[in-house]
Amino acid sequence: MNLERWNWDLLESGPAEAGHSVLLLPGAMCTAVFYQELMAEPKLVGVRLVAATLPGHGGSPAPDDVSIENYARLASELAADIGCDAVVGHSIGANVALEMAASGAFSGPLVLLGPCFSREDEAKFFRALDRLSRVFAHLPYVAMLKLIPGAVQERPLPPDRRDDLVIEFQKNDPRFMRKAFHRYLQYLDHHGSVASRLCEAEVPAWVVHGESGDGGITTEERRTFQECPRIHVITIPGPSFLTASEEPALVADLVVEALALTR
Repeated sequence: MNLERWNWDLLESGPAEAGHSVLLLPGAMCTAVFYQELMAEPKLVGVRLVAATLPGHGGSPAPDDVSIENYARLASELAADIGCDAVVGHSIGANVALEMAASGAFSGPLVLLGPCFSREDEAKFFRALDRLSRVFAHLPYVAMLKLIPGAVQERPLPPDRRDDLVIEFQKNDPRFMRKAFHRYLQYLDHHGSVASRLCEAEVPAWVVHGESGDGGITTEERRTFQECPRIHVITIPGPSFLTASEEPALVADLVVEALALTR
């Protein structure tokens, strides 16, 4: 494999010569470690899974261009090197996966966990952080990182995994977070809503979100998806934040369903 175009931080499972390979893109501030629960799912034992930390997130080296478009280009190159059949993306990683398909660089099925298709979909808390950072620079993100332990402790995860994920979150650089999150919101604002981009990409896609907590979907976006037979919307009852960690069996089922379309 030629992975020299970017020194990706990768976590892999499954046979190297498996019949199917899947690229897993974590969300904002997350690392490849956040996919360990999914990688342990028995249904995926014969699938090669490659989790790739988005450059700059989790304290990893960052590219100069942190736009969603550039992340999509980098991830598409990685997907081609791996020979992946499908892409799973969480949060911002889901937006990167969407843009991979919308740009025409990837034509396989997508499993999108907690994506936001417009600024309105994003949590008010994060939108407020972006506004505050225009006055206080990276300091709002410093404060946010201090809140992470309490937020993660409330998630339905084994205690040892909560501790592990807190450590991963706290590797993040607040200055990078400020820059990357602002560019992400600019991407959403540029399109108004990227729901139509997903529809026009003409790839099978599963959009998974909780009733609260992660990326929302506006009434107009739901209407757009209803008109696209390739797109399936799955709503998890109650709040959902770390979907791959909290609902690995559900996500594994969707990956199997997605891969069945690539045979």
